[in-house]
Amino acid sequence: MPEKKTIERARADARAGKSPSTQAGEFVREEIEHVREGKHGARSTKQAIAIGLSKARRAGVPLKPKRSTAPATREKAERDLQRGRAGKAADSPSPRRSRAVRGALEREGHGAASREALARQGHRAARTRTPAERSAAAQKAARSRTPEQRRASARKAAATRKARQNAA
Repeated sequence: MPEKKTIERARADARAGKSPSTQAGEFVREEIEHVREGKHGARSTKQAIAIGLSKARRAGVPLKPKRSTAPATREKAERDLQRGRAGKAADSPSPRRSRAVRGALEREGHGAASREALARQGHRAARTRTPAERSAAAQKAARSRTPEQRRASARKAAATRKARQNAA
């Protein structure tokens, strides 16, 4: 069950007109925090993200499954979506299965939520996107920034360029 503050943050994102993936990001963040706190582990960063996305769908975030995912994964995501639309925690697993899943996750490691692992996952995901897609995303992000944020970004970019120049 997601924490109350996570659901509130996701709802605030929805009211602000942000995309479903942004809303789902709140649930993914919560899951990463759970792994870091030691509540449970995860076999990989992808697994921790998947758990967060599943929670988001069940909480009513209209996040469609990716077309490129495996059929079985798509089916589970569709079921989660249906459950979220129904607005109730229908067909929840039996207490026995629930305990088994929790126990299995508790035996997993916590490295999946490290900064390095998350950075690796982000870079891997970015590599699957074309330069045009990455550029479009960057332009969209730039449009949503305030003038102060744009100035800060420009300063940071200039500092990075200078650091790279000095290193070479």
